[in-house]
Amino acid sequence: MKLSAAFVALLGLVPFAVAQQAVYGQCGGIGWTGPTTCDAGSTCVVSNSYYSQCLPSSAAPSGGGGGGGGSPTSTASGGGSTSTVGLNSAAKAAGKKYFGTASDYSEFSTDAAYKAILDDTTEFGQLSPLNSMKWDATEPEQGTFTFTAANEIVSQAQANGQIMRDAWDVINEPFNDDGTWRSDVFYNTLGTSYVSIGLNSARTADPSAKLYINDYNIENTGAKATSMLNLVQSLKADGVPIDGVGFQGHFIVGEVSTSMSTVMEQMTALGVEVAVTELDIRMTLPSTSALLAQQKTDYDTAISQCKSVAGCVGATVWDFTDKACVLLDSAKSF
Repeated sequence: MKLSAAFVALLGLVPFAVAQQAVYGQCGGIGWTGPTTCDAGSTCVVSNSYYSQCLPSSAAPSGGGGGGGGSPTSTASGGGSTSTVGLNSAAKAAGKKYFGTASDYSEFSTDAAYKAILDDTTEFGQLSPLNSMKWDATEPEQGTFTFTAANEIVSQAQANGQIMRDAWDVINEPFNDDGTWRSDVFYNTLGTSYVSIGLNSARTADPSAKLYINDYNIENTGAKATSMLNLVQSLKADGVPIDGVGFQGHFIVGEVSTSMSTVMEQMTALGVEVAVTELDIRMTLPSTSALLAQQKTDYDTAISQCKSVAGCVGATVWDFTDKACVLLDSAKSF
């Protein structure tokens, strides 16, 4: 299993790999079958048990090892000593509430190495269930409920003191890309009132929960983002409880929006917070050095936009390993 290379780029505080074997390339980690030696002038340095990279020898932390396990390291400013900089720690240092990941019981219950990373609160301060709290998981047949997997991920978060986030399915993806309402059983039966019904019902059920509307392709200025802005403005005017808007962030390498921060600022001006909720950046497979380099730039672009907006409370990656990426099949055929 390969740890997604994107995380070491968070907030510009952690080194990032851009190519295999060459400088900044991956050189080790659990499941890694590629080269474990680096080009002249660079050294293989452990980032975590799933990922090691080739750093320039002048920048490599002293004591950097080969491609096995170990703790994430980064070169400290000044001096030449090293310090551990986890992703959640970096996000909090930048004024955010968390850096989080999606996961599910089926993953952390069967993979001890995966769970060890998930348990590390310097890396992840928030958990989102991938599927275990959706209706088809909790009520597979009408009137038949099962919460085993859902309870397990809540217990996982509580045991580690991590924030539990499962708010987006109150209202999820209400708009088509052209800004019109999406046709589904709720809209077709109740019209636009299903949004206020859902939010009011959720507030009644749990007065302390943050209530979000979540959607994709609202990261760009345009019809869909405008419809979301108008909806939030209308809900606020009508006194309907709405605390935030989630920007899913399912991107393609080379096509990451540079206007997401603009839309985020427009949203926060309406009195709601925002978050990046499902961040991943897929590429054509197999990967190449050029694609990995562009992916690094794209993650920098996405995360830096949340960082620049005061009302963006944090970012969540849609799991931290390619093994569990829900868009992996689409990347293979992309």
